[in-house]
Amino acid sequence: MPTATKRSNPQAPTHREPISIALGKRLKELRIKADRSQTELAFDCELDRTYISLIERGLANPSLWTLGTLAFALKTTVPDLLQGNTHVVEPSMGEQSRKRRANQASHESKLAIGSRRSQLR
Repeated sequence: MPTATKRSNPQAPTHREPISIALGKRLKELRIKADRSQTELAFDCELDRTYISLIERGLANPSLWTLGTLAFALKTTVPDLLQGNTHVVEPSMGEQSRKRRANQASHESKLAIGSRRSQLR
């Protein structure tokens, strides 16, 4: 009988920011306090259960809209979701390894002197 091999997700983030880890811990704490499963929370927020898992493990960066739906489903507020989170995120400052997308803040340095045309077109 062949053994099952675990597939790796090539798009899965490899670096976790402290701010994401703290948010994930707080979300899990509030979810458990509300006696809700990830599946129940995901259903109420119209999200996928795996996305809730990614947020709780600090591997996803939810939008403000998503934070609002999570807070609503848990009968709390967005500031309460972020309670105790004192972490900040420094800009990547051109570090290739920290950029979120290929063109993030990289077009400014490529402009010719005197050129006002955007490279994002």
